[in-house]
Amino acid sequence: MELGITTFVETTPDVHTGKVISHAERIREVVEEIVLADEVGLDVFGVGEHHRKDYAASAPAIILAAAASQTKQIRLTSAVTVLSSADPVRVFQDFATVDAISNGRAEIMAGRGSFIESFPLFGYDLNDYNDLFDEKLDLLLNICQNEIVSWSGGKHRPAIQNRGVYPRPVQETLPVWIASGGTPESVARAGLLGLPLVLAIIGGSPLQFAPLVKLYKRAAERNGHDPSKLTVASHSHGFVAETTEIAAEKFFPPTQQAMNVLGKERGWGPYTRTTFDQARSLEGALYVGDVETVAEKIIFLRKNVGITRFMLHVPVGSMPHADVMKAIELLGKEVAPMVREEVAKWEADGQEE
Repeated sequence: MELGITTFVETTPDVHTGKVISHAERIREVVEEIVLADEVGLDVFGVGEHHRKDYAASAPAIILAAAASQTKQIRLTSAVTVLSSADPVRVFQDFATVDAISNGRAEIMAGRGSFIESFPLFGYDLNDYNDLFDEKLDLLLNICQNEIVSWSGGKHRPAIQNRGVYPRPVQETLPVWIASGGTPESVARAGLLGLPLVLAIIGGSPLQFAPLVKLYKRAAERNGHDPSKLTVASHSHGFVAETTEIAAEKFFPPTQQAMNVLGKERGWGPYTRTTFDQARSLEGALYVGDVETVAEKIIFLRKNVGITRFMLHVPVGSMPHADVMKAIELLGKEVAPMVREEVAKWEADGQEE
């Protein structure tokens, strides 16, 4: 059972003061957060790609590279790379470079992107949303598997004929995860390809994702992949503090602010304290609380959904850097050992399917 952190490198206004941190300062903070996550024994840190004013990470690979030389064990991944609007050759080169700096710890989390600002920015038509992803994923996987690439091309990307793509990664194969919001089609595709799966579990009940994990493994097995060797991750909002009350009081205001901004853009209803508190229940999708509460929820997710990597997304909206650092410290030093011990006992008892 792996545990880690994801961030979108938020630069939203502070809910209490209205101050907006600069992109440069927030990026430097995130590098410090990655270094701390490594020091406290977390397994993975992911940085998400966005191209808008309230998020500072338009180039996650560069942020990860900055942290790579200052860390020793932690795996470094995008969360996600919006592959539909990127060039797969450059994506591979960027992350192979991170792999070199980190000596084999880079990963790519590829997705279509729930935010669409990159499409007009890079000159793509949203009507090609799905086709772009399928075509570019095919090329990226080809590059990962072959030093000399011959790819016949598609509607959106010209062919490549007998060209080398460098640098090659330290790892035998650069890991490519498929990120999904939970549609059966994307889950099944990941299984058919035999690729690791990341589910964005950010609303409703995590139990709703259990059938999708089973679908993923059935699809993998049908296509000749060993489902026992496949990993399933979740990306979920949350925050850890000394007490559950402190965690809730610190995390709710910036989360409400951020979710209401997105809600206006996407036609959602208002994000209320009732919504927040309901999601903090054992079967809810918010991992907010003290060490024991968060550990219990992660263990519940492992046993009932089949998640083998849990990534806590913190912050949602802007929070004081010191609070984020404390949450990372608690997750690594206290939550992670509890979760790993309990999951190991559960697996040793033969209770895993």
